[in-house]
Amino acid sequence: MTEPGWLTETRAAYDTVAVDYARLLPEVVEGPLDRGMLAAFAELVGPGRPVLEVGCGTGRVTAHLHGLGLDISGVDLSPGMVEVARRAYPELRFEIGSMTELTAPEAGLAGLVAWYSIIHLPPELLPGVFAGFHRALAPGGHLLLAVKAGDRRVRREQAYGHRVAYDVHWLPPDRLAAQLAAAGLAVHATLVREPEGGEAGPQAFLLATRPAEPGADRRR
Repeated sequence: MTEPGWLTETRAAYDTVAVDYARLLPEVVEGPLDRGMLAAFAELVGPGRPVLEVGCGTGRVTAHLHGLGLDISGVDLSPGMVEVARRAYPELRFEIGSMTELTAPEAGLAGLVAWYSIIHLPPELLPGVFAGFHRALAPGGHLLLAVKAGDRRVRREQAYGHRVAYDVHWLPPDRLAAQLAAAGLAVHATLVREPEGGEAGPQAFLLATRPAEPGADRRR
């Protein structure tokens, strides 16, 4: 079966930039509002329960959430990014994989993070991906998304000092919320902030939950 072009391009781009990406973004560089959403997610999930970051890249956000007490691992499409993550954070688990073919056990996760990773998927694939997130989350489990807020596609041909070729999709938060709801995930917080630093537009963060079964203890 032929691999989709967007997937081949995205993997190749991030394999190319992996080392310089880690060099240029060595730590969590997000601002206070972004870190606040990460902290809220960590508090909602709580310690000792399995969490997965999909599209973890070099592992910097995975490591940040681990520092907030989460039992978290990461998965990324790019072998180059995973290799850098494993070197940088040997105490954490990183695997190669795609969120379009998520292999997490059914209802096996207390939390799931997609931090600026769904922006590389063709938007028509998002409903299926969100259905996969719902399947992987346990009842009462939490999802955190970070995206570029808008409604356009940007073709990247230069990144982190390298020539590349891949797409970045700016996504409308309202549409994402509706797609999450259609997948059975209840959005309970959305934050849209204005651009900071060199950002080209607003950024959006959505917190959603797979509803707990009636009468169930979601932390059991």
